[in-house]
Amino acid sequence: MTKNAKKKKSASSREQKFFNKWRYLFQFIITHWCYMIRLKLVYRLEVHGKENIPQGNAYIVAPNHLSTLDPPMIAGIFPRPVAFMAKRELFENPFMRWWLNWLGAFAVDRDNLSVSTIRTVLTISKTDWVFGIFPQGTRQTPGVISNVTKGFASLAKTTKCGILPVGIVGSQDAKYIPFSGKIIIKIGELIPYSDNVDDMVEKWLNSIQNLTGFKCEISEKV
Repeated sequence: MTKNAKKKKSASSREQKFFNKWRYLFQFIITHWCYMIRLKLVYRLEVHGKENIPQGNAYIVAPNHLSTLDPPMIAGIFPRPVAFMAKRELFENPFMRWWLNWLGAFAVDRDNLSVSTIRTVLTISKTDWVFGIFPQGTRQTPGVISNVTKGFASLAKTTKCGILPVGIVGSQDAKYIPFSGKIIIKIGELIPYSDNVDDMVEKWLNSIQNLTGFKCEISEKV
């Protein structure tokens, strides 16, 4: 196995001890403090539906995706640390690999979920962390819900975790002047896990449409 291959494998395979208090503290400082200052000052961030967040961690955080702001922003509004999947290419850059590692992220091949990735998701469910995933895989055009994969629902079935839909509106525009932007986040009701993957995907799509007002384009991938 080459050196790069080993790095990619290690970035997707996380043991329980990886999700420790030091990474929790690092993520908390970066997301709850550093990012929240900008989000509240510049984007006038509004969060609705916090009462829908389950008390435990037997759920998957599943937002729509508009911006690079989305992962730290979502982590910054949840009471538990959130471990997001990130495309494996990001881990090829030494600084990004260090940064993502400390934020508790792990690598995924968007075209093929590896066994190590599935094991990592199962590991997260045994910790105080919550697993986060963007069902669209990558950033999408505002106003449209498209390119949705079914992998998030399959992982919900595997881990027996419900899916918590989170609607994001307004994070796509880069703003720097105070009070020049507007981001609204709406947390929906938990979608219970089931053996019917297609049904969970459909419920997520319907929920995200209601939370964001975006129109759904039927283009789900396997």
